[in-house]
Amino acid sequence: MSDIIWCVASRFIREAGGIPPRTAGSAGYQACGEQVENKEVIMLTITIETARRFILGKQGLWPGRRWRGSEGTEQAIRAMEYLQLDPLQILARSQDIQLHSRVLDYTPGLWEELAYQQRTFFDWGGWLAVRPMDELPHWRVVMRRERDGVSGDSRICAMAAEHAEAIDEMRAILRERGTVSNRDFELASRKRTQSYRGRKDSALALYYLWRTGEVMTHHREHFERVYALTETVAPAHLIRESDEAEADRFLIRKEVSFYGLSRLPRTADAFHGRGEPDRAAKQILAAMLANGDLIQVQVEGWKRVYYALGSDAGVLAELSAGRVPRAWTPLETTTTQEAVFLAPLDHVSARGRAKELFGFDYVWEVYKPEQQRRFGYYTLPVLWGDRLVARFDSKLDRMTNTFVILGLWLEEAIGTDEAFAQALAHGLARFVRFLGASKLDATAIREPLLRQRACSPQEAHAGEARNPERK
Repeated sequence: MSDIIWCVASRFIREAGGIPPRTAGSAGYQACGEQVENKEVIMLTITIETARRFILGKQGLWPGRRWRGSEGTEQAIRAMEYLQLDPLQILARSQDIQLHSRVLDYTPGLWEELAYQQRTFFDWGGWLAVRPMDELPHWRVVMRRERDGVSGDSRICAMAAEHAEAIDEMRAILRERGTVSNRDFELASRKRTQSYRGRKDSALALYYLWRTGEVMTHHREHFERVYALTETVAPAHLIRESDEAEADRFLIRKEVSFYGLSRLPRTADAFHGRGEPDRAAKQILAAMLANGDLIQVQVEGWKRVYYALGSDAGVLAELSAGRVPRAWTPLETTTTQEAVFLAPLDHVSARGRAKELFGFDYVWEVYKPEQQRRFGYYTLPVLWGDRLVARFDSKLDRMTNTFVILGLWLEEAIGTDEAFAQALAHGLARFVRFLGASKLDATAIREPLLRQRACSPQEAHAGEARNPERK
C-alpha cells in the first residue's frame, strides 16, 4: 500500500481519534484511495465480522448495554438516530423492547417522558419515529417540501386540496382549546372519508397539520396523538428552517449513521419519514466523499460498496484490529454473558437485514394468517455475542402475570452449550423483570439444558450477582 494512501487513511483515523494507520493494516482492514473531483477519497475493506460488530455497536447492541436509566435512554435514542414507534402491545411495544435491549434499568414508557414532558425528542413522519428536538430546523425543511409537493408523500398535498375547510377549522379549534385529539370529534358529526389515515375529515386535517409542521404531538393517550400548535411544544429558537444544502447534508449523514453502512437506497421508509436522503445524495454525495464527511467501505463477500461516516473510520480500524472502542464498554454483562432479545422492528434485523448481516432469515409474522406463520405471532431474535443464534415466540399471561415461552428455535447446534444456556437464562430473567412478570414458564423449550437453566432461580439471579455495583 502506497504512502499517499496511508496518509489519506491517517487523516480520517486521526480525526476520529483512532489508531495509527500502520496498525490499521491488520487482517480484515485495508485502506485505498480513489479520485473524486481531484481529491483523494478513502476506501476501506473490512470483514463481515467487523461489519456486523460495527453495525451492532453503532446501534448500542454490542458488546453489551452501555447506558442506564433516563439519561442513558436519551443517549441511546440519539445513538440509534431514530426510534421507530409501533402501537402494538403484545409483550411490550417494539420501541420499549428496543430500548430495553440497550439500556439498563429501562422501564416501559420512559422514552415518552423524554419526548412529551422534557421535550428532548419529538415524533413525526409517515414512517413514524422519534427524533431529537434539536434536529427540528432540518426536519422543518422536509415538512415544507412535503407541503409544497416538492418531495415526499404526494397524498399530503391532496389532503390540503380536498380538506381545506376542515384544516382551517382545526387550526381555529387548536388556537382556542390548546390541545386536540382525533377522538374529540364524533364520526357522525364529521364528513366521512376513505383515506388510509382515517375515516373523518377532522382526522385528515389534523394529520395534515402534523405532517407539515403546523402542529406537533403534545402527548399521547393510549398511544393516540394529542395535538398542539408547534409554538406551544417546541422551543422558539428551533421553529425555523435550516439552509437547504445544510438540511440535505444532515439527511445523508443521519441515514448513513442509522444504517452504519449504507448504500443510500430509495426505500419506502426513507420516502415517507426520513426526508428522501437518496435524492439529496445524487446532488452532493461526491462533495461529501471528497471533504471526508463520508467514506466508502467494501465488505468482503458483499458485491456493492457502502458508505460510512468519515468520523467512524477510527472505530472501524479498532474493530478490525480486534479491539472494542472504549466508548462501547458495557456497564455490566456482555452479550456473550447475557443474551439480548431484539425487538420486531429493530433496525439491525428487520426488513431482511438480518439475512444480509447474520445469515438469519427473520420475518415479523404478526400480520400473517396463523396458517402461514413459520414460527409465531411475536417472534424475537436472540443475540448472543455478535450473532443471531435463535428466536422465540412468547406471550404475557396477564391473568397469572406469567411470561410464557411458546417455542424456541435454534439456528446453531448450541442446545447443549453451557455458556449459551447460562446467557439465555440471564437474558430471560432480565426480560421477565422488564415486563413486570412474576414468573417464567419455559416448559416449551425442547432442549433439556436450556429449559433447566432458564427455570433455575440461581441462573436467574446470576447476572445481578456478577455485577453488584450500581453505577
